[in-house]
Amino acid sequence: MADTTGPPTGNFTHTEAPSDIDNNASPRKSSWKYIGPGIVVAATGVGAGDLVATLIAGSNFGYTLLWAAIIGCLVKISLAEAAGRWHLSTGRTLFDGWASLGRWTTWFFVVYVVVWGFVYGAAAMSSSALPLQALFPDVMDLKSWAIACGLVGLVFVWFNKYAVFEKVMTVLVGVMFVVTVYLAIRVTPNLGDAFAGLLPVLPDEKDSVLNTLGLIGGVGGTITLAAYGYWVNAKGWTNTGWMKVMRLDNRVAYITTGIFVVAMLFVGAELLHSANVAIASGDKGLVQLSDILEAEYGAATAKFFLIGFFATSFTSLIGVWHGVSLMFADFVARYRDQGESVGGATGAEVASGERERSWPFRAYLLWLTFPPIVLLFQGQPFRLVILYGVLGAAFLPFLAGTLLWLLNTSRTPREWRNGMLSNAMLVLAGLLFLVLCVKQIWDQPWSEFF
Repeated sequence: MADTTGPPTGNFTHTEAPSDIDNNASPRKSSWKYIGPGIVVAATGVGAGDLVATLIAGSNFGYTLLWAAIIGCLVKISLAEAAGRWHLSTGRTLFDGWASLGRWTTWFFVVYVVVWGFVYGAAAMSSSALPLQALFPDVMDLKSWAIACGLVGLVFVWFNKYAVFEKVMTVLVGVMFVVTVYLAIRVTPNLGDAFAGLLPVLPDEKDSVLNTLGLIGGVGGTITLAAYGYWVNAKGWTNTGWMKVMRLDNRVAYITTGIFVVAMLFVGAELLHSANVAIASGDKGLVQLSDILEAEYGAATAKFFLIGFFATSFTSLIGVWHGVSLMFADFVARYRDQGESVGGATGAEVASGERERSWPFRAYLLWLTFPPIVLLFQGQPFRLVILYGVLGAAFLPFLAGTLLWLLNTSRTPREWRNGMLSNAMLVLAGLLFLVLCVKQIWDQPWSEFF
């Protein structure tokens, strides 16, 4: 068992203060009126790529993998709950916890956010631009729409604090919800086949195990799962009195995610699988789907879908712009203070809103917005894309493994350490994402890299 004090490369570098954590905080009654961070993490985690992957799964296998999509939501619930529980039970941020495990976590995080942010920025802007160009083809070209989306996201996050950000995300999630549920009803799902899809059966196809694992792992979020604890703090939840509220909020997040995913699997199964229609992987597959919807149900349905497509992509953009910038600001604050300031790495500091006005927060916002614009014009550098894929695949095993470590040692108050179920789910998540990480690394064209 680890101590709670120690050198910078070991455990925590400052002693626990009363302001850090109040384990005697009066429990808040679990209530729907508090829901917020869960909506944000659901909106950010479900991007256009997730919808396409689910559509393709429905197109290829019908309802067979419905059970896998639901398990994916349960796995992500366990990861996000663990991140939120760390923030509330210790009063410290997740990066503060990572730093206590050794300098290697800092190096991984720094390389990850620099490379990942550079490539993701271009991808997020392009994804948000695609439905706008389809809706307004004569206004601007795709690159101009992409730049406009990035700049709007930058300005919005720069000048607004968490409360406004959450309200806008909630509205956009409402749009996503209405569109996806409408489409699921419109295609008239076969409920008998859908219920049969709840049985854990593998498709009789080549690489069916890996395809199934990919669907489970692809439901809603990567680094956004780690950002959940920061949004919990930004909401003003900083102690264990909010634990029940956080757990309800987290469940709402992934029930919402599950509805999005199941709805799109219905569309893939009914509209594409039954007609033996294939769409491209990647965001352009959703533009193809809009053309199919127009031919099948008319222009109004197609445009309605494109509005939902934009809401899906743009929530992921501004969610990352805010959440990962908040994490980067926390990293800089801890690195700068080296733990000498009790308030420098606590949830209370995030809750105060100071991080959202700090120069590291805004510097990372600029990094997500302006350097990626170069990629929109020159194409994505081959080696950088490979590193992006590898780092992205490695993040969730890193998150699951470090949460297991943090929540089973004296870094966490005994009352809030992992139980058997939490440990089982985190181990399952870690193994799942480790397999997917190895596959991702194996599939990279390394011979062309050097």
